[in-house]
Amino acid sequence: MESKTARLTVLIDPVKKKAFEELCAAQDLTPSQVVRQLIRDYLDSHGVSYSTKNPMAPSSRP
Repeated sequence: MESKTARLTVLIDPVKKKAFEELCAAQDLTPSQVVRQLIRDYLDSHGVSYSTKNPMAPSSRP
């Protein structure tokens, strides 16, 4: 996991936010955990490397 963090502010309509938070809670995940995973997946799918990426971690993409 990354040792430093930065804040990302996202505007989303309240209905989607509530549905997202409820789904995260049902999966015992925080919204931040899910967003971080979405960002990692997006970067991976576009072949973008970054310095905090663990080269030994298994890829989530086939």
